[in-house]
Amino acid sequence: MKILYVVNNCYTKGNGLSGSARRTVAGLNRAGLDVRVLSAANPDPSGPQPDYILPDDKIPVFNKLIRKQGYSFAAIDDRIITEAVRWADIVHLEEPFDLQIRTVRIAEREGVPCTSTYHLHPENFYSSVHLQKSLWFNRMTLRVWRDTVFNHCEIIQCPTESVRRRLEKWHFKPELRVISNGMLPFDASDDDDLNRASGKDSDPAKVYTVISTGRYSVEKDQTTLLRAMRSSRYADRIQLIFAGQGPTEKKLKRMAEKLVSAGILKYPPIFGFYSLSELRALYKQADLYIHCAFVEVEGLSCMEAIETGLVPIIAEGDLTATSQYALSERSVFPARDDRALAQRIDWWLSHDAERTSEAIKYIGLGREYDIGKSIAQLAQMYEDVFLRAQGNITAR
Repeated sequence: MKILYVVNNCYTKGNGLSGSARRTVAGLNRAGLDVRVLSAANPDPSGPQPDYILPDDKIPVFNKLIRKQGYSFAAIDDRIITEAVRWADIVHLEEPFDLQIRTVRIAEREGVPCTSTYHLHPENFYSSVHLQKSLWFNRMTLRVWRDTVFNHCEIIQCPTESVRRRLEKWHFKPELRVISNGMLPFDASDDDDLNRASGKDSDPAKVYTVISTGRYSVEKDQTTLLRAMRSSRYADRIQLIFAGQGPTEKKLKRMAEKLVSAGILKYPPIFGFYSLSELRALYKQADLYIHCAFVEVEGLSCMEAIETGLVPIIAEGDLTATSQYALSERSVFPARDDRALAQRIDWWLSHDAERTSEAIKYIGLGREYDIGKSIAQLAQMYEDVFLRAQGNITAR
């Protein structure tokens, strides 16, 4: 089967959607499918390039903000899109934007069926301009996405059950199939010497490492973790690490500096962008992992952290699915509630033995989300759509 992946830019860094697309395309090709990419060019000229290259598009006023989010848009070129669609047996849409709207129309004209992945909520899109609470904007956008892109597909990949329920509530017409975006396998055999808490009562001299990963952005809500330090009795014994990059970096650093100046934090928080191998080394040394995002379709970066044997505290809310990974009520808190987060942090840091035994339960937990399983499920999804297109089976 020939599968065309349509994504505005498959090669930007610091963007979970693009990273997921790259992993998926590589996995599908290894599985024997013929997958090509329709995308804007890789910003790194020495890196891999899409099979069908579209020109970059610059969005007036918002282009700088979009780039800081690790994102970019492709300009529409009907000739290139048509060439790519005519090559494919199935077109897979990774986003619900102008490029995908145009591609859907051309695919329908050419008689090529489409599938898609629901990677982001409208609230993800609008958080950067502080419109995530606007019911009108978010409902209107979801309706437009549904009617112009998703309802023109045979099957929608829903990364989580939470997503499937939302799309069902909004009366999306295609089959909604829950398939994780998948993550690279973690070898737990290297973690026999996990450097966690000792299991003894809290050492008054111990400095605790608390790590949070994710793009620096409004919806990832790292500000709640910083605010929680004002309520935590362990604040002066905590080394915070924020792993990521993004548009709210300056704001986060200003908040951190104020906490240090006020004497609340003794150790200045560390901000940096790390490779996966570097992150895993940090996870092995950490005591807690904090995930504050209040809008999150899946949040596999959280699973990548905690499956190394690291106790999480995860925000719980209507628009975030990440709390599904928590194994205890003490590992979730109401999204954006900094006092509740501080209480959870203090409990876990006050109970070293419990934290150690809980950490062990998380080791290797990510096997359920191994990208190999996701690739197999996606391959089956494409086969089902291909057979339907051939008229051998009817749509469910």
